[in-house]
Amino acid sequence: LRSCSPGRARRTNASRRACLVARFGDIYAQERLDAETLLRTHISDMEMVQRIIYIAAVESFHAAKMAYRQFKIRVRETLSLGHSGPESLEDTVLDYIVRHEDLYDVQASVNEVIRSMNINPKISFPPEIDFIVISTLIRELCRVAFSMQTLAPPLDIAFGTDGELFSETKYRRSFHSDFTAALVAYHVWPALMENDVVIVKGEAVTKR
Repeated sequence: LRSCSPGRARRTNASRRACLVARFGDIYAQERLDAETLLRTHISDMEMVQRIIYIAAVESFHAAKMAYRQFKIRVRETLSLGHSGPESLEDTVLDYIVRHEDLYDVQASVNEVIRSMNINPKISFPPEIDFIVISTLIRELCRVAFSMQTLAPPLDIAFGTDGELFSETKYRRSFHSDFTAALVAYHVWPALMENDVVIVKGEAVTKR
């Protein structure tokens, strides 16, 4: 009898997690600022620019998680036909997804994000410009969000609402915040969560 051993995905979970958390930080430091610079050439209102980027991040995670669920269903249906072990079907499915993440149709997710942003009432854009100008940021966020779903436990971003009580454990205040204000006026970047615990702080603006 072959012994049951953890699948490749589980064995590499810690190293993949560390890489993805670092990549999320890199996107905040690089692609986010690049997107900000691009948007500022079209929009003078810094608050609107930051709202657009935050909503792009939220929508990217939503689209990637939906795509992951659909991808996983298709893989499970295919592999279940000939699965015999020794790993469980779930482990086999996860291993396959981790090895074949390049099969993720990231462009479909990017298109979905841009569609969602076009109908979001909180953000507006000059009619002659399209949110596609920040597609590099959206693509990288979708990729990292998709990969984060293959972790055990998966990583996700915190849900944020305008006017919520500012949380020191969840966010840093942006430098142009009112540091005495208790409520979030708007969010700049989402916090990264694991099992409802913050592992990377987001950024928010507080105002009275």
